[in-house]
Amino acid sequence: MYLDFYGLKEYPFNVTSDPSFLYLSDQHREALAYLQYGIESRKGFLEITGEIGAGKTTVCKALLAKLDGSCRTAFMLHSDLSELQLIEAILEDYGLTARRRTKIDMLRELNRFLLEELQHHTNVVLILDEAQTLKIKTLETIRLLSNLETDKEKLMQIVLVGQPELRKKLASPRLTQLRQRIGIRYHINPLTAHDVQKYIHHRIHVAGCSTGIDFGPGCFERIHHYSAGVPRLINLVCDRALLASYVKGRSVVELDVIEQSIIEIEGESV
Repeated sequence: MYLDFYGLKEYPFNVTSDPSFLYLSDQHREALAYLQYGIESRKGFLEITGEIGAGKTTVCKALLAKLDGSCRTAFMLHSDLSELQLIEAILEDYGLTARRRTKIDMLRELNRFLLEELQHHTNVVLILDEAQTLKIKTLETIRLLSNLETDKEKLMQIVLVGQPELRKKLASPRLTQLRQRIGIRYHINPLTAHDVQKYIHHRIHVAGCSTGIDFGPGCFERIHHYSAGVPRLINLVCDRALLASYVKGRSVVELDVIEQSIIEIEGESV
């Protein structure tokens, strides 16, 4: 509705994980670098955690865009599956089919595929999003995938992506062997107050607004305080505020509009 009013080509504050809008704070840049290093060095297991809406999935999608043709990737968005369902879904993502739907047959087919890819110097990467939802028994099965290796390197790089609950789950004594196999860990913290302002301007610029959109005094501070630096909440507030300012015919987003937007969002979440 407000695109023409603000001179935008697309909506700047959608809550979908669009890599083209990725704002690389120092932490997001580090997380991306850690992931690239872990994959290129064939570290086996990698772990990325952060609060809901911290940008974990967006970083992973940006990672996929950076990986070259020497990598075969699978990105599992729904990890709340049984052992057999998860292994079967992994095979499907790589275009594989086992002779029989049994755990041993599916793992045998996966191992055959990994050895074949190794001969072509291809690095196989599996990203498991929302990994905190995986049952401990399923995580144990994932650990078995790390046994698929040669004497010198891991055949598959597995990235566990999840909320802080993932770290608590991995601390379980039952998952000691898996925890000890994680070669790279990184936790994404919320954006700082300074980064919140840069983040908002970045998304507006990417959306095609060359002149920018003005925010009145106190707006950025209030957005940071409400969102606690979580990008998803920043997007919700800013999208609602741009719409409200457009309806009022204002070219500048003022603090009263930010406050009203927050009240409306909180009312919806009750």
